[in-house]
Amino acid sequence: MKCLFIRLSSIGDIILTSPLLRCMKSQMPEIEIHFLLKKQFLQTVGHNPYIDQVHLFEDDLSHTIAVLKSEQFDYVIDLHNNWRSWRICRALSVPYQKFNKINFKKFLLTSSLKINKLPDQHIVDRYLETLSNFNIIYDGKGLDFFIPENEEIDLEANYPSLKKNNPYIALVVGAQHATKCMEKEQLVKLCQQINKPIILLGGKKESSIGQFISDQVGEQVYNACGTYNLFGSASLIKQCEKVITPDTGLMHISAALNKPIAVIWGNTVKDFGMYPFMPNGKQLQLQYKSFEVSGLPCRPCSKIGYNKCPKKHFFCMKEQDLAAIAAWADQPL
Repeated sequence: MKCLFIRLSSIGDIILTSPLLRCMKSQMPEIEIHFLLKKQFLQTVGHNPYIDQVHLFEDDLSHTIAVLKSEQFDYVIDLHNNWRSWRICRALSVPYQKFNKINFKKFLLTSSLKINKLPDQHIVDRYLETLSNFNIIYDGKGLDFFIPENEEIDLEANYPSLKKNNPYIALVVGAQHATKCMEKEQLVKLCQQINKPIILLGGKKESSIGQFISDQVGEQVYNACGTYNLFGSASLIKQCEKVITPDTGLMHISAALNKPIAVIWGNTVKDFGMYPFMPNGKQLQLQYKSFEVSGLPCRPCSKIGYNKCPKKHFFCMKEQDLAAIAAWADQPL
């Protein structure tokens, strides 16, 4: 049997599919698992041993459909559920199961009505419901993210002043949308209150922000923004003591690597079901700490985010308790 999983984007959403792939391959090893995603997100699944073949979508839907048709799939799991994935499912003409995004319920919460009808359920658990026809049972092992050995970062070689046995904090400074992130001035104040070395993580667009923070705080802070690919950033997370992050893809990678995580929530909320998905067990569950500004009538304003605060005050980030976040970072494990 040959099964196609579709999740075109983005980093976090794709990583959240990893329990499905592992559980299906482990419990039904005879099934050949294929995965379709956008080319720019290949690193999220490229080294996943539970996937037999990866297919890359590069905006040519007709070509993608032609390639997929030649594979003669028996079943499709559509975890993206948009018009592109719908056209693919229809074109393949095989049984398929699609993920319910419950967008209307999300709209009720993000609108001025602020009506919360969302299920008290993690999105991974809802993803797993798409495998009901296969009787797949969740194994309790959390998320997966696989770092190739040649992509691991040598701390001693790259950060000689940071001793290998010196516990450091990984601080993620960027996200796809600005309303998910603290402003650089706030990040400076946070770093100044943490009494441990800090490595800043982010993409190329956060390089200047990372340099600003590093210049303001001093030698305690190491700016790795824009320096590494996704594997490199994940390797630095793997070797850190704790992670401080907004609601972004590196948050889910941190969960996959079983790191203690402090999530700084801005315009989004845990109710969307996208908080860190940790392995079963009380000890690991206690590794996750949530920081948010409660009681704001405008929050959540979006299920994704904006380039700037729609209300222009950005209270959801500007009123974060930096002292409490720093205290969490300094607290011994």
